[in-house]
Order: sequence, then C-alpha cells, then structure tokens
Amino acid sequence: MADMGLEAFRFSISWSRLIPNGRGPINPKGLLFYKNFIKELRNHGIEPHVTLYHYDLPQSLEDEYGGWINRKIIEDFTAFADVCFREFGEDVKLWTTINEATIFAICSYGEGISPPGRCSPNKYINCSTGNSSTEPYIAGHNMLLAHASASKLYKLKYKSKERGSVGFSIFAFGLSPDTNSKDDEIVTQRAKAFLFGWMLKPLVFGGYPDEMKRTLGSRLPVFSEEESEQVKGSSDFIGIIHYITYYVTNQPAPSIFPSMNEGFFKDMGVYLIRKLGFLSSSKSAIPWGLQGVLEDLKQSYNNPPIYILENGKPMKHDSMLQDTPRVEYIQAYIGVVLNAVKNGSDTRGYFVWSMVDVYELMAGYRTSFGMYYVNFSDPGRKRSPKVSASWYTGFLNGTIDVASQDNMIQLQRNLSGFSSL
Repeated sequence: MADMGLEAFRFSISWSRLIPNGRGPINPKGLLFYKNFIKELRNHGIEPHVTLYHYDLPQSLEDEYGGWINRKIIEDFTAFADVCFREFGEDVKLWTTINEATIFAICSYGEGISPPGRCSPNKYINCSTGNSSTEPYIAGHNMLLAHASASKLYKLKYKSKERGSVGFSIFAFGLSPDTNSKDDEIVTQRAKAFLFGWMLKPLVFGGYPDEMKRTLGSRLPVFSEEESEQVKGSSDFIGIIHYITYYVTNQPAPSIFPSMNEGFFKDMGVYLIRKLGFLSSSKSAIPWGLQGVLEDLKQSYNNPPIYILENGKPMKHDSMLQDTPRVEYIQAYIGVVLNAVKNGSDTRGYFVWSMVDVYELMAGYRTSFGMYYVNFSDPGRKRSPKVSASWYTGFLNGTIDVASQDNMIQLQRNLSGFSSL
C-alpha cells in the first residue's frame, strides 16, 4: 500500500471477530488484530476508513431475535460501535456505520440473495422464511435508527476528544431515462425517490419520501418525532457504493431481479434496463451514471460531504494480469469525480474496489476486482500486480493524469518492474 502511494485504506471490522456472541466479552485476539493493523496503517501514513457493519451479523443475534428486523438490534449495534470507538478511535477518524444499506435491505430481506437470505416464497429463490413486502422496510428502518444511535453516542462521548466523523453508506445505481419522453422522466424521479430518497431523506430531512409513503402505506415504518430528529443530521458524510448505471422506463422490460412481482421493485413500479452488462468488456463504462448520482446529491440533499467507498470493475479471476479494461474504467470514473468536484460537489474521497482480489459475496472466486492478482490455489496466496496496479501507482504519485490517454503498452512493460508480494 505504501509503495503504491495510498493515502487511505477502507476496511470493515467484523462484529463476530471482535465480540463473538454479539454482546458481552471481547475476543482479545480479534481486538489485537485490528489494533495492530490500524497502527501499521498509521505508521505508513495511511488513513484508516472503517466500516462497522458489512453483512456479517453475529449468528447468536440472528438466532435470538432475527437481527435487523428486530429493534433490539439498535441497542446491540450501538454497544458494538461503542467498543470500536473506544478501542480504535484514537487512530480512526472516519467511520461508516452500515455498508450499502439500501441494497443490503433489498437483497437480504426482499430478494433473499445475500445474508441472511430472507424473502417471500417464489419460484426463483428458495428462502426458508421472510416477507418481501415488509421486511426490507423494517430492516432499513432499524438500520437508520441504529446508525443514528451510534452517531449520537459518538458525538456525546467521543467526538470532542477524537475529532472524527460518522457516516452512512448507500448503494447508488446510476439512473437515467430510457427515452426523452415525459413518462420516462417521471419514473426516473420515482426510482430515485425509492433508491436514494428511502435512506437519504430521513438522514437529511427527517422523513421518508412522499412517493414511498403513498405507495407503501402501513407497510412503511413511521419515525416518532424524537426518532426523526435523531436521524436527521446524524450522518457527517454520505458513503456511495457505485458500479452500475441503469436506464429507467415505465414500459415492461426484463427484470434485473427475479422477484419483480413482489417487494421493493414491485413497489417502486418502474423497469430498470441494463444496456451495458456489469461484466461487459466494452470501453464505454458509462461513468456519467456516477456523475448523475453526485449531481443529485448536490441538488436534492444539500450537497453533503461524500466519500465514494467502492467503485471498480469485475473481470474473470483467471484472466491475465493485463487488465486494461479495468484501467479504462477507473480512469473514466476518477475523471467524473474530478469534474463533479469542479462543479461544486463536496466529494472528499474515492476508493477503488479492490486493492487485491478477494472473495466476492455474489461471485465467490469466479470474478474479481483486485489491482493485485491473488493465487488462491497457492498456500501462500501469492500476489502479483496487474496493469491497473501500475496505472494507479502512477496516478497517485502524480506521473499519470486522468485526463490523458495513457500508453497501455508502456504500462504493460512497467508491470515487469513490480515484484510479487
């Protein structure tokens, strides 16, 4: 990381690793691991940006009361956050409470395709339990309340001494009308209300979007006046996870998620079309989708401080080290961030997903995003730099300009100058 010139590194703390039963005794080995890692980052001049929750709920809390669909999670999550703030806060100044809360609520409690895999019975996913028409909204509501509770705790107990910031992150699709028709413009705004406003409206203004209230009725939980005030303004920054742009229409089209007939996407009532595949090798990475997201947050949500916490390109894991399409993707998106900042967006950081190949939640080891190739068959997990590692190092060190078209042949030659880790 230091050789690359990284100024910051984002990682998650595993609740189960730190507090195995969800509450109670701290695992000393887990605590020492994170303390050592954070100190090592600091010793190399790298700012740690910590995410507290990234899908891995201690199993005991899931078994005891159902995890995020029960309000008991608010107290337990706040206690977990308290331990992290106390133990690591001297060196950590940037905290994200919940990772990609929107897609976490949808996929985990509506679609059943990510942990804990809950959904209504359907012919596509074999969920053992769940209710796609209510649970995504209940879970999302509890995430907002848990975040607000942890944020309040930090402000009262730690902020004056540690001087850090606490934020909340969403998965933000790029959204654009499929045609120039008025109908497609209307449904695009509706999609933004559901996919952005669901979490951002409470955080910025204290309540859910009117479109959701009208559609969901009693299925949408209600904030008390006190809760509304606590959630409003509780996020010092907004974290953005962005990979994909969709075109929006009200005309029937193949669904991106199988259970379109029930749950969040049925409630949203629009169709999302992916004209360029997520794994497409096309040079057109549609980076303007991120440009639209940043502009929407500037115009509609009081221009909050933003950190882009994930952005990257998946490729087949067994592909060669010459990942030129990834370089083109990252360069295009960084260029969009630069333009957004020039146009007044309060975007303060950008993180590539990911530095090294890792186990991917939805794809296992089949596809990877890393700038360093990891040989998972090697007991030593040998790492080898890809072309993207060379490009990103040059960018961070100021020898490559995102606005220029770089010579990929030269980058590939430079690759031989890197040693494996």
